[in-house]
Amino acid sequence: MVTTDHPSRADYYKALAASLPPQALVVTSLGNASYLWATLHDAPENFYFEDAMGLALPLALGLSIAQPNRPVIVVEGDGGLLMHMGALVTVGAVNPANLTVLIIQNGVHAASGGQALTNAALDLAQLAKSAGIASSENITQPERLAARMRASTTRSGAECLVLATEPDLEVVPPPVILDPVMTKHRLMAAIKAPRYVQTLFGGGKLESSK
Repeated sequence: MVTTDHPSRADYYKALAASLPPQALVVTSLGNASYLWATLHDAPENFYFEDAMGLALPLALGLSIAQPNRPVIVVEGDGGLLMHMGALVTVGAVNPANLTVLIIQNGVHAASGGQALTNAALDLAQLAKSAGIASSENITQPERLAARMRASTTRSGAECLVLATEPDLEVVPPPVILDPVMTKHRLMAAIKAPRYVQTLFGGGKLESSK
């Protein structure tokens, strides 16, 4: 197991909760990324992933495009990012100014037992810059995360903040059952998204469509 001398995920999450911009939408990846955020800052504007490693970033990108006037923050793990590296490249290509990508760099696959990454020392901020996300930085202190969150309204494109973090393998019990269907409907209601109604023989339409 990889061990370091860095702040905990909880330390960063507390700083994030204290500096969260108004009307922010927060997407969190599986395991403690979602469980701990739900414990510290449960809200209808959160989308918690369950059992879908590496897919938090694609969803957050789509959400940032669909909701251009709201800040979107996504928390992904280093292991999940390495599984779907193309998502980071797509973020760099689209470059939405309202999207903040937070990468938990703990060097392990925490949600599946703590297996060490094949390249735990990879500079993910430099990787993000090479993918087209110019506003990228390695973060080692929660105070720096809070400062970057408060300044995020002045940037012209997406940003990627890589948070050096201690591995947290012990599961944090969430305060409520994170049912994926309920999570989806709660977020849709929060952003006033029209419901998609499927038809009997395939296809469908938005509920508000005529």
